[in-house]
Amino acid sequence: MPVPKRKKSKSKSRMRRAHEAIGAPNLRPCPKCGVYTMPHRVCPECGYYKNELVVEKKVKISD
Repeated sequence: MPVPKRKKSKSKSRMRRAHEAIGAPNLRPCPKCGVYTMPHRVCPECGYYKNELVVEKKVKISD
């Protein structure tokens, strides 16, 4: 079974993990309402996707 001959330094380990950081989310404005949302997903505010109504907005009934 192969075993490393020397211990990997902190610097080498950290350099290897440097690309694993989480980046900022990729947000785009909705063409209908202008709210920033993730691309290729239904807008949570207006319910539109590619200029088609996919999900109707819920209406609260007041007593």
